[in-house]
Amino acid sequence: MAKKINITDKLNFESNPIIVIGDLEVEVKSDAETVLRLMGVFAENSELQAVGEALELIFSPEDVEKICKMEKDGKKLSANSLMTIIQSAMELVMGEDKGEQ
Repeated sequence: MAKKINITDKLNFESNPIIVIGDLEVEVKSDAETVLRLMGVFAENSELQAVGEALELIFSPEDVEKICKMEKDGKKLSANSLMTIIQSAMELVMGEDKGEQ
């Protein structure tokens, strides 16, 4: 007889996490299908192409627009900061960043 292990209690079916950027709160899509597609995007594309696709995968179109329009003291969000947002969101959905408790 084959060994049977119940892992149901180890699985997470919670709602999507939220990242906070100043006064802006954006939901990060964290379902398994999205995360798998996200991993493929970075494996198959240059980093620049992957960034655009990653934004579309993990954030809603409305949140992408809000992120891209962010300003502080009259200055627009830098490309480096955009990468930080994407990287932080990816770490959150892949379980590398547990967020605030």
